[in-house]
Amino acid sequence: MNEQILVSPADLLGDGVFETLHLRPSGPWLLAEHLARLTRSAALLDLPVFEPPDLSRFIGQVGAMRIIYTRNLLHVGVTEIPAQVLRERHDGIRVLSADLGVTVTRRPPWSLSAAKSLSYASNFAARRWAARHQADDVVWLSSEGYVLEGPTSSVVWLAGDELCTVPWEQAPILPGITAAHLLSLAPTVGLRPVERMVTLPELAAADAIWLASSLRGLAEVVALDGEARERSPWTPRLLTLLGF
Repeated sequence: MNEQILVSPADLLGDGVFETLHLRPSGPWLLAEHLARLTRSAALLDLPVFEPPDLSRFIGQVGAMRIIYTRNLLHVGVTEIPAQVLRERHDGIRVLSADLGVTVTRRPPWSLSAAKSLSYASNFAARRWAARHQADDVVWLSSEGYVLEGPTSSVVWLAGDELCTVPWEQAPILPGITAAHLLSLAPTVGLRPVERMVTLPELAAADAIWLASSLRGLAEVVALDGEARERSPWTPRLLTLLGF
């Protein structure tokens, strides 16, 4: 009996990579950085060399752009920015911490933790788990207790005059484009950019915590593991710095 598969091999096996960009009237925000990360992700999956598409037709549009690249497909599409994303940017998010079951020092040699692959089932399962526990998102921890990243975001925090994020190569995690861009701008508002590993108690003691991503920009953590946190006056200032 012949078996008919109704999804592509890339969809079935997660054998592809993607990027989500904030499409602004001037064009895709931080395009060069996203294309560089997509190229790096493709190389980690041994995909054919990625050739950047012509995106000039999207100039003047606003929304969420997604570039999807597999062994036999290159697709670019634009949709509206989800209302939930806009709410999280404005209202903040409630976050739970969870052990991801991996260590910082030991990952399998075939690990794709630094690639933005289509294998996102676990990422979205984590956010559904958070929702079942009256939260909005998750901060993943290593087995040693280090903060890693969110399922769809980077962790950024303020400690005194230090604006910090997790060093992606040391963690190892997906390099966060929005977080890196924000840290590059930090000196313009009197903050010092720092990349360092952080434990959960250290993070909880920070002056402010955000989850950073392309569409949200920054979503301030207003509750961590059920403990409410005061809103930071830095949130609107940093969002303005990012152009939101």
